[in-house]
Amino acid sequence: MRKLFAILSISALFLTGCGSSSSTSSTTNQSANEFATTISDESVVVLDVRTPGEFAAGHISNSINIDVETGEFANQVANLDKTKTYAVYCQSGRRSAIAASEMAKLGFTSLYNLNGGISAWAGAGQTVVQD
Repeated sequence: MRKLFAILSISALFLTGCGSSSSTSSTTNQSANEFATTISDESVVVLDVRTPGEFAAGHISNSINIDVETGEFANQVANLDKTKTYAVYCQSGRRSAIAASEMAKLGFTSLYNLNGGISAWAGAGQTVVQD
């Protein structure tokens, strides 16, 4: 019985440790209007994590493009200043959530994710620019 209790206690400790690390995310999910307010601060870096083709077809003004689905994403964002605030978006919000999660693991502490991506952005009447 003591062994069972010890095993259960240790298991609970490991599960609690895993749960707490995932619940302390540094990413804030935002609507298009909230995201617009966030990026109105010129110190915020706007990061589009879609493909270069998607970016060229239309993006949020002053954003930089680093494709999250390339094998180089972690290396590319590792060169960014981790002390800055990043507003991350993609087409629908799925890839930007992945990107923000990866960035948080790399030590970025101030991250905002656009819920619904650029689709929600355009749907809210926000401006999309093309190259």
